Amino acid sequence: MAQHIAQKLRLTSALLGTVTRKDLAAAFRAVNPKTAFDLGRADKWLQGRARPRQMSVYDDWAKLLELEQPSAWIAESDLASFTAAIAARHGIDSAELERRAGVQFEASAHDERGLGSGLAGTYACYSRAWSPYYRGQLIKGRLSIEAGPGAHGLAATYRETLPTGQLLLGGPVNPAKRGLYVHLKEAGGDAQFFLCLFPQTQPVSVLGGYMCGAAIIGPEAQPSITRILLVRLRDAAFGAETWGGYLPAGGSIAGDLTSLGIAVEHPETIDRQLEQFLGADSGGANQIPPADFRAILNVFDRHWLQHAG
Repeated sequence: MAQHIAQKLRLTSALLGTVTRKDLAAAFRAVNPKTAFDLGRADKWLQGRARPRQMSVYDDWAKLLELEQPSAWIAESDLASFTAAIAARHGIDSAELERRAGVQFEASAHDERGLGSGLAGTYACYSRAWSPYYRGQLIKGRLSIEAGPGAHGLAATYRETLPTGQLLLGGPVNPAKRGLYVHLKEAGGDAQFFLCLFPQTQPVSVLGGYMCGAAIIGPEAQPSITRILLVRLRDAAFGAETWGGYLPAGGSIAGDLTSLGIAVEHPETIDRQLEQFLGADSGGANQIPPADFRAILNVFDRHWLQHAG
Protein backbone atom coordinates (compact mmCIF):
# COMPACT_ATOMS: atom_id res chain seq x y z
CA MET A 1 0.00 0.00 0.00
CA ALA A 2 1.61 3.26 -1.14
CA GLN A 3 1.89 5.91 1.57
CA HIS A 4 3.42 9.38 2.13
CA ILE A 5 3.92 9.82 -1.63
CA ALA A 6 3.72 13.63 -1.59
CA GLN A 7 6.31 13.93 1.18
CA LYS A 8 8.61 11.36 -0.47
CA LEU A 9 8.49 13.25 -3.77
CA ARG A 10 9.36 16.51 -2.00
CA LEU A 11 12.29 14.82 -0.28
CA THR A 12 13.42 13.41 -3.64
CA SER A 13 13.16 16.84 -5.24
CA ALA A 14 15.16 18.40 -2.39
CA LEU A 15 17.83 15.70 -2.71
CA LEU A 16 18.15 16.22 -6.47
CA GLY A 17 17.99 20.01 -6.23
CA THR A 18 15.12 20.21 -8.72
CA VAL A 19 13.38 23.56 -8.42
CA THR A 20 10.16 22.96 -10.36
CA ARG A 21 7.89 20.04 -11.16
CA LYS A 22 9.13 20.20 -14.73
CA ASP A 23 12.67 19.68 -13.43
CA LEU A 24 11.54 16.69 -11.37
CA ALA A 25 9.75 15.18 -14.37
CA ALA A 26 12.89 15.73 -16.46
CA ALA A 27 14.92 13.82 -13.86
CA PHE A 28 12.55 10.84 -14.18
CA ARG A 29 12.79 11.01 -17.98
CA ALA A 30 16.58 10.96 -17.70
CA VAL A 31 16.44 7.43 -16.22
CA ASN A 32 13.56 6.33 -18.48
CA PRO A 33 12.52 8.38 -21.54
CA LYS A 34 9.18 6.55 -21.53
CA THR A 35 8.47 7.05 -17.82
CA ALA A 36 4.86 7.22 -16.65
CA PHE A 37 5.81 10.14 -14.39
CA ASP A 38 4.21 13.15 -16.08
CA LEU A 39 3.39 16.69 -14.99
CA GLY A 40 -0.39 16.30 -14.97
CA ARG A 41 -0.39 13.39 -12.55
CA ALA A 42 2.58 14.73 -10.59
CA ASP A 43 0.50 17.76 -9.57
CA LYS A 44 -1.99 15.46 -7.84
CA TRP A 45 0.73 13.29 -6.33
CA LEU A 46 2.56 16.30 -4.88
CA GLN A 47 -0.69 17.66 -3.44
CA GLY A 48 -1.49 14.31 -1.80
CA ARG A 49 -4.68 13.90 -3.84
CA ALA A 50 -3.58 10.70 -5.59
CA ARG A 51 -0.81 8.09 -5.73
CA PRO A 52 1.00 6.49 -8.68
CA ARG A 53 -0.80 3.30 -9.68
CA GLN A 54 1.75 2.10 -12.23
CA MET A 55 4.58 0.10 -10.68
CA SER A 56 6.90 1.40 -13.39
CA VAL A 57 6.86 4.82 -11.67
CA TYR A 58 8.36 3.25 -8.54
CA ASP A 59 10.87 1.32 -10.70
CA ASP A 60 12.04 4.61 -12.24
CA TRP A 61 12.05 6.24 -8.81
CA ALA A 62 14.36 3.54 -7.41
CA LYS A 63 16.78 4.02 -10.33
CA LEU A 64 16.68 7.78 -9.85
CA LEU A 65 17.60 7.49 -6.17
CA GLU A 66 20.12 4.69 -6.84
CA LEU A 67 18.65 2.63 -4.01
CA GLU A 68 19.40 -0.98 -3.15
CA GLN A 69 15.84 -1.48 -1.87
CA PRO A 70 13.21 -2.79 -4.33
CA SER A 71 10.83 -0.35 -5.99
CA ALA A 72 7.89 -1.61 -3.90
CA TRP A 73 9.76 -0.46 -0.79
CA ILE A 74 9.58 3.17 -1.99
CA ALA A 75 5.80 2.93 -2.09
CA GLU A 76 5.28 1.05 1.17
CA SER A 77 8.02 2.35 3.51
CA ASP A 78 7.24 4.69 6.36
CA LEU A 79 8.47 8.27 5.97
CA ALA A 80 11.24 8.07 8.57
CA SER A 81 12.78 4.96 6.97
CA PHE A 82 12.57 6.47 3.49
CA THR A 83 14.26 9.70 4.64
CA ALA A 84 17.03 7.84 6.47
CA ALA A 85 17.71 5.53 3.51
CA ILE A 86 18.06 8.20 0.82
CA ALA A 87 20.02 10.49 3.15
CA ALA A 88 22.49 7.69 3.96
CA ARG A 89 22.77 6.63 0.30
CA HIS A 90 23.71 10.12 -0.81
CA GLY A 91 25.71 11.24 2.22
CA ILE A 92 23.44 13.98 3.52
CA ASP A 93 22.12 14.59 7.01
CA SER A 94 18.46 13.55 7.38
CA ALA A 95 17.52 16.74 9.24
CA GLU A 96 19.12 18.88 6.54
CA LEU A 97 17.26 16.99 3.82
CA GLU A 98 13.95 17.49 5.64
CA ARG A 99 14.73 21.20 6.06
CA ARG A 100 15.41 21.62 2.34
CA ALA A 101 12.22 19.77 1.45
CA GLY A 102 10.19 21.96 3.82
CA VAL A 103 11.62 25.20 2.41
CA GLN A 104 11.04 24.04 -1.15
CA PHE A 105 7.43 23.02 -0.46
CA GLU A 106 6.64 26.35 1.22
CA ALA A 107 8.04 28.23 -1.77
CA SER A 108 6.00 26.08 -4.17
CA ALA A 109 2.82 26.60 -2.15
CA HIS A 110 3.47 30.34 -2.06
CA ASP A 111 3.82 30.43 -5.85
CA GLU A 112 0.56 28.50 -6.32
CA ARG A 113 -1.40 30.64 -3.90
CA GLY A 114 0.25 33.79 -5.26
CA LEU A 115 -1.75 33.37 -8.46
CA GLY A 116 -4.86 34.04 -6.38
CA SER A 117 -3.44 37.12 -4.67
CA GLY A 118 -6.02 39.80 -3.93
CA LEU A 119 -9.07 37.84 -5.11
CA ALA A 120 -10.77 37.43 -1.73
CA GLY A 121 -13.83 39.64 -1.41
CA THR A 122 -17.42 40.11 -2.55
CA TYR A 123 -18.46 40.98 -6.11
CA ALA A 124 -21.67 42.28 -7.67
CA CYS A 125 -22.24 40.22 -10.83
CA TYR A 126 -24.12 41.24 -13.97
CA SER A 127 -24.93 38.90 -16.85
CA ARG A 128 -27.64 38.35 -19.44
CA ALA A 129 -30.65 36.37 -18.24
CA TRP A 130 -30.96 32.91 -19.79
CA SER A 131 -34.64 32.44 -18.94
CA PRO A 132 -36.93 32.99 -21.96
CA TYR A 133 -39.33 34.79 -19.60
CA TYR A 134 -36.75 37.51 -18.98
CA ARG A 135 -35.21 37.71 -22.44
CA GLY A 136 -33.04 40.78 -22.93
CA GLN A 137 -32.78 41.63 -19.24
CA LEU A 138 -29.77 41.51 -16.97
CA ILE A 139 -29.68 39.37 -13.86
CA LYS A 140 -27.74 40.34 -10.76
CA GLY A 141 -25.72 37.82 -8.79
CA ARG A 142 -23.39 38.00 -5.82
CA LEU A 143 -20.07 36.15 -5.74
CA SER A 144 -17.96 35.84 -2.58
CA ILE A 145 -14.39 34.48 -2.67
CA GLU A 146 -12.73 33.40 0.56
CA ALA A 147 -10.22 30.93 1.93
CA GLY A 148 -11.06 27.31 1.15
CA PRO A 149 -9.63 23.90 0.27
CA GLY A 150 -7.64 23.07 -2.84
CA ALA A 151 -4.27 23.90 -4.33
CA HIS A 152 -4.93 27.65 -4.39
CA GLY A 153 -6.78 27.82 -1.08
CA LEU A 154 -9.79 29.73 -2.49
CA ALA A 155 -13.50 28.91 -2.72
CA ALA A 156 -16.42 30.84 -4.19
CA THR A 157 -20.10 31.15 -3.27
CA TYR A 158 -22.52 32.50 -5.87
CA ARG A 159 -26.11 33.63 -5.20
CA GLU A 160 -28.98 34.72 -7.40
CA THR A 161 -32.38 35.90 -6.20
CA LEU A 162 -34.93 34.29 -8.53
CA PRO A 163 -38.74 34.44 -8.51
CA THR A 164 -38.62 30.79 -7.44
CA GLY A 165 -36.31 31.54 -4.49
CA GLN A 166 -32.62 31.80 -3.69
CA LEU A 167 -30.17 29.95 -5.94
CA LEU A 168 -26.93 29.10 -4.12
CA LEU A 169 -23.88 27.50 -5.73
CA GLY A 170 -20.32 27.02 -4.56
CA GLY A 171 -17.01 25.61 -5.67
CA PRO A 172 -13.26 26.02 -6.05
CA VAL A 173 -11.50 29.03 -7.56
CA ASN A 174 -8.57 28.14 -9.81
CA PRO A 175 -6.38 31.07 -10.85
CA ALA A 176 -3.94 30.39 -13.69
CA LYS A 177 -1.58 32.47 -15.78
CA ARG A 178 -3.95 32.63 -18.75
CA GLY A 179 -7.32 32.61 -17.01
CA LEU A 180 -9.35 32.50 -13.82
CA TYR A 181 -11.69 29.51 -13.55
CA VAL A 182 -14.58 28.94 -11.13
CA HIS A 183 -16.68 25.74 -11.14
CA LEU A 184 -19.88 26.23 -9.18
CA LYS A 185 -22.34 23.52 -8.08
CA GLU A 186 -25.74 24.02 -6.48
CA ALA A 187 -26.02 23.14 -2.80
CA GLY A 188 -28.62 20.39 -2.62
CA GLY A 189 -29.42 20.54 -6.33
CA ASP A 190 -28.02 19.73 -9.74
CA ALA A 191 -27.40 23.18 -11.26
CA GLN A 192 -23.83 23.93 -12.29
CA PHE A 193 -22.18 27.07 -13.65
CA PHE A 194 -18.67 27.46 -15.00
CA LEU A 195 -16.93 30.83 -15.10
CA CYS A 196 -13.99 31.41 -17.44
CA LEU A 197 -12.61 34.88 -16.71
CA PHE A 198 -9.68 37.06 -17.66
CA PRO A 199 -6.76 36.71 -15.21
CA GLN A 200 -7.08 39.19 -12.38
CA THR A 201 -4.89 42.29 -12.23
CA GLN A 202 -4.21 44.36 -9.14
CA PRO A 203 -6.07 45.87 -7.38
CA VAL A 204 -8.78 43.43 -8.59
CA SER A 205 -11.53 46.03 -8.85
CA VAL A 206 -13.41 44.10 -11.54
CA LEU A 207 -13.40 40.68 -13.21
CA GLY A 208 -14.94 39.72 -16.54
CA GLY A 209 -15.37 36.84 -18.96
CA TYR A 210 -17.92 34.12 -19.68
CA MET A 211 -20.40 32.11 -17.64
CA CYS A 212 -21.61 28.76 -18.99
CA GLY A 213 -24.49 26.62 -17.74
CA ALA A 214 -28.18 25.98 -18.33
CA ALA A 215 -31.22 28.18 -17.77
CA ILE A 216 -32.80 27.61 -14.35
CA ILE A 217 -36.26 28.98 -15.19
CA GLY A 218 -37.65 27.80 -18.53
CA PRO A 219 -39.77 25.10 -20.16
CA GLU A 220 -36.82 23.38 -21.86
CA ALA A 221 -33.17 22.66 -21.10
CA GLN A 222 -30.86 24.97 -23.02
CA PRO A 223 -27.06 24.93 -22.78
CA SER A 224 -26.22 28.61 -22.45
CA ILE A 225 -23.30 31.02 -22.34
CA THR A 226 -23.15 34.73 -21.62
CA ARG A 227 -20.63 37.40 -20.79
CA ILE A 228 -20.43 38.27 -17.12
CA LEU A 229 -19.00 41.23 -15.24
CA LEU A 230 -18.02 41.07 -11.55
CA VAL A 231 -17.52 44.40 -9.77
CA ARG A 232 -15.75 44.23 -6.42
CA LEU A 233 -17.57 45.79 -3.46
CA ARG A 234 -15.76 47.76 -0.78
CA ASP A 235 -18.40 46.86 1.79
CA ALA A 236 -19.49 43.23 1.51
CA ALA A 237 -22.60 43.81 3.64
CA PHE A 238 -23.78 46.89 1.74
CA GLY A 239 -27.29 46.24 0.41
CA ALA A 240 -26.98 42.52 1.07
CA GLU A 241 -30.54 42.07 2.34
CA THR A 242 -32.41 43.74 -0.52
CA TRP A 243 -30.09 43.56 -3.53
CA GLY A 244 -30.44 40.96 -6.27
CA GLY A 245 -32.83 39.67 -8.91
CA TYR A 246 -33.40 41.01 -12.41
CA LEU A 247 -32.41 44.52 -13.38
CA PRO A 248 -35.52 46.28 -14.77
CA ALA A 249 -35.57 46.66 -18.55
CA GLY A 250 -33.64 49.80 -19.40
CA GLY A 251 -32.26 49.98 -15.86
CA SER A 252 -28.90 51.60 -15.16
CA ILE A 253 -26.01 49.41 -14.00
CA ALA A 254 -24.18 52.53 -12.83
CA GLY A 255 -27.23 53.52 -10.78
CA ASP A 256 -27.46 50.02 -9.37
CA LEU A 257 -23.80 50.12 -8.35
CA THR A 258 -24.44 53.42 -6.59
CA SER A 259 -26.92 51.60 -4.35
CA LEU A 260 -24.02 49.32 -3.38
CA GLY A 261 -21.72 52.18 -2.46
CA ILE A 262 -19.87 52.45 -5.78
CA ALA A 263 -20.65 55.89 -7.19
CA VAL A 264 -18.89 56.26 -10.57
CA GLU A 265 -18.29 59.46 -12.49
CA HIS A 266 -20.11 59.93 -15.81
CA PRO A 267 -22.70 57.18 -15.19
CA GLU A 268 -24.22 57.49 -18.69
CA THR A 269 -20.85 56.76 -20.29
CA ILE A 270 -20.25 53.85 -17.92
CA ASP A 271 -23.68 52.39 -18.72
CA ARG A 272 -22.96 52.48 -22.46
CA GLN A 273 -19.58 50.84 -21.92
CA LEU A 274 -20.93 48.06 -19.70
CA GLU A 275 -23.95 47.47 -21.93
CA GLN A 276 -21.65 47.10 -24.93
CA PHE A 277 -19.45 44.61 -23.06
CA LEU A 278 -22.32 42.47 -21.77
CA GLY A 279 -24.31 42.49 -25.00
CA ALA A 280 -21.53 42.07 -27.55
CA ASP A 281 -22.20 38.39 -28.34
CA SER A 282 -25.43 37.64 -30.21
CA GLY A 283 -27.31 40.34 -28.35
CA GLY A 284 -26.41 38.95 -24.93
CA ALA A 285 -27.06 35.34 -23.89
CA ASN A 286 -25.88 32.84 -26.48
CA GLN A 287 -28.23 29.85 -26.53
CA ILE A 288 -28.92 26.90 -28.80
CA PRO A 289 -32.62 26.63 -29.67
CA PRO A 290 -33.74 23.11 -28.65
CA ALA A 291 -35.45 22.61 -32.01
CA ASP A 292 -32.15 23.17 -33.85
CA PHE A 293 -30.46 20.41 -31.88
CA ARG A 294 -33.45 18.06 -32.07
CA ALA A 295 -33.42 18.28 -35.88
CA ILE A 296 -29.81 17.07 -35.94
CA LEU A 297 -30.51 14.51 -33.22
CA ASN A 298 -33.34 13.06 -35.30
CA VAL A 299 -31.03 12.49 -38.29
CA PHE A 300 -28.32 10.71 -36.33
CA ASP A 301 -30.71 8.75 -34.10
CA ARG A 302 -32.41 7.35 -37.19
CA HIS A 303 -29.05 6.49 -38.76
CA TRP A 304 -27.84 4.81 -35.55
CA LEU A 305 -30.99 2.74 -35.16
CA GLN A 306 -31.05 1.70 -38.81
CA HIS A 307 -27.51 0.33 -38.49
CA ALA A 308 -27.86 -1.16 -35.04
CA GLY A 309 -26.77 -4.77 -34.67
